[in-house]
Amino acid sequence: MPLTSRMPLPPYPVLPRRLAGPEPGWAENTDVVVVGSGIAGLTCALHLREAGLHVTVVTKVNIDDGSTRWAQGGIAAVLDPLDTPAAHAADTIVAGVGLCDPAAVDVLVSEGPARVRELIRWGTQFDRHPDGSLMLTREGGHHANRIVHSGGDATGAEVQRALHAAVRRDPWIRLVEHALVLDLLRDAGGRACGVTLHVLGEGTAEGVGAVLARAVVLATGGMGQIFASTTNPVVSTGDGVALALRAGAVVTDLEFVQFHPTALALPTGGVHLGVIPAVGDQHSPPDGIPSKRTHSPPDGIPSKRSPTRTTPRSTGKQQGLISEALRGEGAHLVDADGKRFMVGQHELAELAPRDIVAKAIHRVMLATGADHVYLDARQLPDVAARFPTITAACRAAGVDPVTELIPVAPAAHYASGGVRTDLRGRTSIPSLYACGEVACTGVHGANRLASNSLLEGLVFARRIAEDIAADLAPQTEPVARDAGGFAVAASTREPLQLAMTRGAGVLRSGASLATTAVELVLLGQARAAAQTGNWEATNLLTVACALVAAAARREETRGCHWREDFPDSRDIWLGHLLAGIDDEGGLTQTWQPSGTG
Repeated sequence: MPLTSRMPLPPYPVLPRRLAGPEPGWAENTDVVVVGSGIAGLTCALHLREAGLHVTVVTKVNIDDGSTRWAQGGIAAVLDPLDTPAAHAADTIVAGVGLCDPAAVDVLVSEGPARVRELIRWGTQFDRHPDGSLMLTREGGHHANRIVHSGGDATGAEVQRALHAAVRRDPWIRLVEHALVLDLLRDAGGRACGVTLHVLGEGTAEGVGAVLARAVVLATGGMGQIFASTTNPVVSTGDGVALALRAGAVVTDLEFVQFHPTALALPTGGVHLGVIPAVGDQHSPPDGIPSKRTHSPPDGIPSKRSPTRTTPRSTGKQQGLISEALRGEGAHLVDADGKRFMVGQHELAELAPRDIVAKAIHRVMLATGADHVYLDARQLPDVAARFPTITAACRAAGVDPVTELIPVAPAAHYASGGVRTDLRGRTSIPSLYACGEVACTGVHGANRLASNSLLEGLVFARRIAEDIAADLAPQTEPVARDAGGFAVAASTREPLQLAMTRGAGVLRSGASLATTAVELVLLGQARAAAQTGNWEATNLLTVACALVAAAARREETRGCHWREDFPDSRDIWLGHLLAGIDDEGGLTQTWQPSGTG
């Protein structure tokens, strides 16, 4: 049964209310500090500058190193006269399986087209037909062609380029690169008034300082690095969600992590995303699942590639993404016998919502003992020209998509949950905003519709800037922070990723999640000094604990949350699990039925 009140959740590790580290050795002032330099962060910064505010953008590595540049498919928006916002909203709500906020969805689809045109004004070059009209394609879950793209399959890179150039042109946007934000600063009234951060080579010997601001915007991206196989870059360690939890902000829907159905699956990268036996485990395959393959691969599959792998080859590396835009153009998913297995499973077949496709692939993998299936794009007449990025990545890995089938498997891709916001991007802490993948606006529900993520960043970044400009609080002084804080060792990162993949990946159960929780408790005991790798590991542990707790509590299958012991959706779970950390570092949950928040 769902929770009826806030309660502690043992056994999970004690989590810090602040990260270990010295007090800031330097400080600077700004009107607004934006944490993150992807589409959400840079768009918000540009809109804030149009309102006449001074902006400091803090980014973890370089300005171009986040997830935006890796987005291949495009941006979903109603730009075809035959399409409608209502149709876009309907597709979004179907994908969200009962947990979308209809008001947030209406904002997204109604304001989205104007935000895409703003991107064009800032210099983004989208692909066009010879007559100058925008090329539009279709992706999973969409019933209309409404995806704008650039460079065929390099939309994110083009958007990042244009926004980067626009930001560089504005001398009143200060960029602080190679900086890991640590914790939120709050004033005596509880209002956000800045952040602490570690900048390599600046300030004290430890490099810890502070940016004091009248408002703080979190745009830190995702948390895919809690899993061993992910399409997210190595910087995606859940820093914004962990910071928000430590600060006391409401975080929700963390159990809904979308696994992209078609990440490039090769022997040199990633892991099988089923329940991977722990070291020393001796599991026999379930009844009806052969222990080894007994058939030959179909034409186009190199026979030298081993179809099975039971142990991870690598952890935490970024997997190559094979955009579902290929499926939108006619590529098919097939098993090792060359049979299309999505036909008959959903009216849209390969273009069904991502959770449906990922689950279907996973079932095939479990039934055959393989660690991947195949994507057949050989019948596309211009695959190399239409998808040059994907073609180059495949060829670099030894697969030619023009003549061979592409081995693919699900990989952690996008967090539908995050720091809870309202329709203006405001969190539960005054003057703290969240935008992009770090936020939970209510748009995605239990499963994000393809290509709605970049659009969400655009739409809510603009709304945040408007809200800040309309009612910007005066600068206040941060209160003294509690002493203490701690960090866990960077060496816990890989074991954590493996534990999360085994027990909280594509397929989950009460037993697998309980085992994962025990593993997290053990990892949480590895305390360590204040330094970057340890801070990141602490953020990963914090987010992983909140995700596992929510996944264990939600006893149903809904969207991208798949419980093998509760295979059906249940109306009693139409609501949200709100995560928190109490004063003693204990994890808490609060149940909120849909429509009451």
